Amino acid sequence: MPTRIPYELPRFDGKSERPHVMGILNVTPDSFSDGGRNAVAGTALAHARQMIADGADIIDVGGESTRPGSEPVSLDLEWSRLVPVLDEVIAMGTPVSIDTYKAEIARRACAAGALIVNDVWGLQKDPAMADTVAEAGVHVVMMHNRTEADPEIDILADIDRFFEASMELAERAGIAKDKQILDPGFGFGKTIDQNFRILNRFETLAKHGLPLLAGASRKRMIGTVLNAEMEDRLYGSMAVHMTAMLKGAAIVRAHDVRPHADCARMLEATRLERNPT
Repeated sequence: MPTRIPYELPRFDGKSERPHVMGILNVTPDSFSDGGRNAVAGTALAHARQMIADGADIIDVGGESTRPGSEPVSLDLEWSRLVPVLDEVIAMGTPVSIDTYKAEIARRACAAGALIVNDVWGLQKDPAMADTVAEAGVHVVMMHNRTEADPEIDILADIDRFFEASMELAERAGIAKDKQILDPGFGFGKTIDQNFRILNRFETLAKHGLPLLAGASRKRMIGTVLNAEMEDRLYGSMAVHMTAMLKGAAIVRAHDVRPHADCARMLEATRLERNPT
């Protein structure tokens, strides 16, 4: 087992803690935003280094696109995409998250030194995931998801039920409470209106007593409002994420690290009423 780089979640008590920025590193050919761009190991590693230089607190590495409508890939194919980059990214010294819903991928990545499992199905897809996370002693992001959007449901009530089920699985497996993170899953099984309802009421998710992650980077909810293509959604992404941070997000997951890191630092300075450094 490699030496683990310590990672502590921000307390984010509204006074002193800076939200953390999770930089996205997709080593896939079909991710919705940057598919294929980092599929070559050298390019992926260079991008990881740049995100760290730009202020990333976490690097989130994924070997399978989890965008709605994407084709699932086999465990072997997913792992083959991760092998050329995972060890080297971990060795860079910034905490690494593994973006997967497969327990075996999570087990291998955590054995290599990953500190966070980012599960887009909130421990509810692979029956072995909760035990795998518990045995590894790592953090877990439990994201709300649906197989399809339903405009008729109360999306916040649906998220609450899903979170309670995920938290129960985590507790049953023995995952420490201080290692659990919740993500409402912008864009996953939700209508555009439901996404904005979640954002507008993001602070209500704090009732579950766990740190919150917001991940809306470059998503369709932004493109629809701004009538903007993927490459023109930076400012919209920052607006959504800044709103989420003001409403209690402890982590934002973003493609564009530098501007998000700057926003997080300015928010921290405002709360402290001084330069935090």
